[in-house]
Amino acid sequence: MTYTEIDYTVADGIATITLDRPERLNAFTLVMRGELIDAFDRADADDAVRAVVVTGRGRAFCAGADLERGGSTFDYKAAKEMFGGEDTFEDGAPRDGGGTVALRIARSLKPVIGAINGPAVGVGVTMTLPMDIRLAADGARFGFVFARRGIVTEAASSWFLPRIVGISQAMEWAATGRVFGAEEALRGRLVSAVHPADELLDAAYALAGEIAANTSAVAVAAVRRLMWSGLGLSSPWDAHRADSRLMYTLGSAPDAAEGVTSFLEKRPADFPMKVSQDLPAEVPDWPAR
Repeated sequence: MTYTEIDYTVADGIATITLDRPERLNAFTLVMRGELIDAFDRADADDAVRAVVVTGRGRAFCAGADLERGGSTFDYKAAKEMFGGEDTFEDGAPRDGGGTVALRIARSLKPVIGAINGPAVGVGVTMTLPMDIRLAADGARFGFVFARRGIVTEAASSWFLPRIVGISQAMEWAATGRVFGAEEALRGRLVSAVHPADELLDAAYALAGEIAANTSAVAVAAVRRLMWSGLGLSSPWDAHRADSRLMYTLGSAPDAAEGVTSFLEKRPADFPMKVSQDLPAEVPDWPAR
């Protein structure tokens, strides 16, 4: 696929996905939706990619849905040609575009770091919720503004947001629909760190580079799936069973031998296993879309 609304590059084991409509503050479109899904497919298929960083071009991360269609922007009935085939549920209800992106990010086999460089509003913030780590520039602003537009939280954020920040904080932000700054996002645990704007990408790359340089790709993919699937388990006993199955399988695999041997020999590990070939069947999985 040739991208027109995002940019995709790979260097030093890190894929960078840049939302690339700076003239529209990187506002979200159905074209961008398709390109983002394709980019995550591409990153998962590439064993050279160990982590993914997502950021925005220019002064915004993503200003939300492109409102160029005016009052009919969210009228799916008026735009039903956009929602056909695989984009409908079995009952015929259309799927929201942001949700298809959020679920694809949630399914990623590579850890995903959001480098939120500016305003992230509406789908611009909900698409970051399934990312594993969110870092913000000090001038970034956030808004779950849906109720102020007469619609509901989308992109599966009714599931993600309360699990990240707690139900009380999630409801405060969603019910008021107000826009708030990076420091409030940090206090509310929406982001894990705030950096000066000119240091944000360096911080994201340093974190991604630490993953790429020191860990087993297969182990990280398995841990990511265990963590996300674990949010839906009913007890630690269920988690123990899931952990144990993978400990049994990976404990006798080449990466475990290399991890222990390299530690004992006081040298960097050279893990031989590849996500594309060696991911155990016991790793939790979800539908591709």
